[in-house]
Amino acid sequence: MIKENLLEIKQSLPENVTLVAVSKTKPIEDLQEAYAAGQRIFGENKIQEMVDKYEALPKDIQWHMIGHLQSNKVKYMAHFVNLIHGVDKFSTLKEINKQAKKHDKVINCLLQVKIAKEDTKFGLSFDEINEILASEAFAELKNIKITGFMGMATFTDNKEQLQEEFLSLKTFFDAHKLKTVTENCNLKTLSMGMSGDYILAIENGSNMVRVGSSIFGQRNYNA
Repeated sequence: MIKENLLEIKQSLPENVTLVAVSKTKPIEDLQEAYAAGQRIFGENKIQEMVDKYEALPKDIQWHMIGHLQSNKVKYMAHFVNLIHGVDKFSTLKEINKQAKKHDKVINCLLQVKIAKEDTKFGLSFDEINEILASEAFAELKNIKITGFMGMATFTDNKEQLQEEFLSLKTFFDAHKLKTVTENCNLKTLSMGMSGDYILAIENGSNMVRVGSSIFGQRNYNA
């Protein structure tokens, strides 16, 4: 079913939209099946699990860290991670830069923006992002690159609310895309939308979606 699910989703996506297969808690066999069906981008939310899968699976896979990130864990994935989705503190950005420098590489990052009305969601405010991107301290970070923004909408069936949240981030993204192009910031990716709302997110400007249960089935909570 994984192959069929993947093909169905990919056929429904516009060409400019990148699909991240959210493989957290899923066994390696499931990822191998998705890989055999052509999927090369996988998203994990726990670093140790991602490290284990990285070591076991083909090396042409792009690994995306999509979970809330603890700074002290960055060192374990710095040598192979392709994109970090959820950077919501400047201190975390500094740690990513420090670890990337040790490996003589640049790590791509998305700043996580709080667009949801829920207190449980993490993220920076628009004002905080403006402050970070304009700061001298940010300009000194040579081993990271901000390639876009990520936002998680409220968990709700209210489409008007979801659309409002997605559009607020798309508007903010477009404004910065035009004016903020530096050595370590070039905004190309707007990551919004998961299994339940990715179609609406795409309609409102997302060009990267994180889909798990629609590909792999429900999450394995005991994994």
